[in-house]
Amino acid sequence: MSTERLVLSEKYKAFLKCNAPAEFLEGTTAAGKTTVGLFKFMCKVAESPKKLHILAADDTGTAEKNIINKDLGILDDFGILVEYNGSGTKDDKIPHILFHAPGGDKTIYVLGYGNKKKWKKALGGQYGCLYIDEINTADIDFVREASMRCDYLMATLNPDDPGLDVYKEYINCSRPLSEWAGSTPKEIKDELKEEPKPGWVHWFFSFDDNAGLSEEKKQQIIQNTPKGTKIWKNKIEGLRGKATGLVFSNFDRKHHVKNKAWAKQFVQKPGEIKKEFFMYFSAAVDTSYSQKSPDTIAFSFLGITNLGKCIVLDEKVYSNADLNIPLAPSDTVKNLVEFLERNRKEWGLARNAFLDNADQATMQEWNKYKRRNGCIYVLNDAWKKMEIIDRINTQLGWLAFDDGEGIEPCFYVLDHCTNYVSELETYSWKEDKDNTPEDGHDHMVNSVQYGWIPYQSKIFRR
Repeated sequence: MSTERLVLSEKYKAFLKCNAPAEFLEGTTAAGKTTVGLFKFMCKVAESPKKLHILAADDTGTAEKNIINKDLGILDDFGILVEYNGSGTKDDKIPHILFHAPGGDKTIYVLGYGNKKKWKKALGGQYGCLYIDEINTADIDFVREASMRCDYLMATLNPDDPGLDVYKEYINCSRPLSEWAGSTPKEIKDELKEEPKPGWVHWFFSFDDNAGLSEEKKQQIIQNTPKGTKIWKNKIEGLRGKATGLVFSNFDRKHHVKNKAWAKQFVQKPGEIKKEFFMYFSAAVDTSYSQKSPDTIAFSFLGITNLGKCIVLDEKVYSNADLNIPLAPSDTVKNLVEFLERNRKEWGLARNAFLDNADQATMQEWNKYKRRNGCIYVLNDAWKKMEIIDRINTQLGWLAFDDGEGIEPCFYVLDHCTNYVSELETYSWKEDKDNTPEDGHDHMVNSVQYGWIPYQSKIFRR
């Protein structure tokens, strides 16, 4: 064994001591997640009362290269205590590692989750420990089937598209330990919002946590990665977001996401004189009433200042797929009035709201509500003559910035509008059709666009 070469930071020491049923190791590239994670995994295998365990990567070749044979990999760390049978043996045809542990021999099957036919044949029975390399790229069916068969799960990942099922079903159900929560980026913590699973731990590791990484190597990695790209965001900053094909590719939380206190400076009260203040307010709705898909009912509320800033001030999103009693158009009307009233009291009056003009059922309910109750608000059909590609291009221009030239964006979103922020980071171009965005991750995108289209001439960079 060569453990003397495994240099550990305080955070990794805490990780090795942690006892949890499931652990997810997320973070930047070259953070040491695989190196230290494998060492702990093998220790957990040694402690397990079960004989059979699983180590999974995209394919067995990847497992051999990045896990088994690498420097400080399994063979390097455990030497004569392990035997790798890449083609299986006469008695066991599945590729596996034979681990001569203190309590008796253990078998660790090496599976490739990229080949469904093969791993379906291999899975069966119950296992002690499960290690999934780069779980964000794994077949979700493999993750589901394998994880329910194990006592202990460890998974590594580099940040990826936050819309992937594996985040909602697994990773976002974990939480960082309180003493290390401060070193997890806020953007990641905001994503860890699914119902927590008892004892599941999320670990975020960065360059700084890898005590074995030289400053020279760290700088080389940083310098060889184009700044401002999505690969920079994923690999260097360790933040989630699709690496390619994003529609709003220049959206950056550091530049475009603000808090309420910042936006409150533009609220002008009677008797006040301000250089910049909210001149216009707008609201909009994008609707879908399906119970069989993740389609949503999305409300947005926008403020536009006299000096051209457009700020998404509030959102409210409903999904019929998540509700026991689905919303009907009449419910949407009542919810919209409440949404407009709440924001009128906090920000100002948006007398005109705009509705997806394909949804005439909600418009009919609105007209009925107005006849019966009276209402100061006007619900208008959204103006859809502005093509989607032109809306996108316009918004990209408003999001543009250049710190070196002192160019600031004129489009912002408040940090509690998490659904809209998530869509800005996932809304993508179709891979099989050029210049066409996907029909998904776009309900708040559409709602916000319906809200600013009538006021687009009022939005500009000074």
